[in-house]
Amino acid sequence: MTQLAEQTCISCRGTEAALMPAEYEPLLTQLHGWSVVDDHHLHKTCQFPDFLLGLAFVNAVGIIAEEQGHHPNLHLSWGSVEVTIWTHVIDGLTQADFILAAKCDRVLSGNQRRDK
Repeated sequence: MTQLAEQTCISCRGTEAALMPAEYEPLLTQLHGWSVVDDHHLHKTCQFPDFLLGLAFVNAVGIIAEEQGHHPNLHLSWGSVEVTIWTHVIDGLTQADFILAAKCDRVLSGNQRRDK
């Protein structure tokens, strides 16, 4: 299987069904520190030693999100960033959500941080 971070997000047309646990659990094992909440969205809190590293992460993820056409919810505060991802058009999870999460993990691997 191709590494998730190397794949490209495919836009959802709204006709696809949200992934069921049996479908998303193998994808989740390829991520670091993410959880699926209510079978609906991915969530991760990243800790940073200061505001600037958190901001740099948010900016890097923002660039990737624009490139991929898939946009997470990002909440920046001093020392942490909360990332929440789901496919809005189907109000649930698709493979694109896991691809974007893997791309976020790849950004984090270049920053000093602790995952919660």
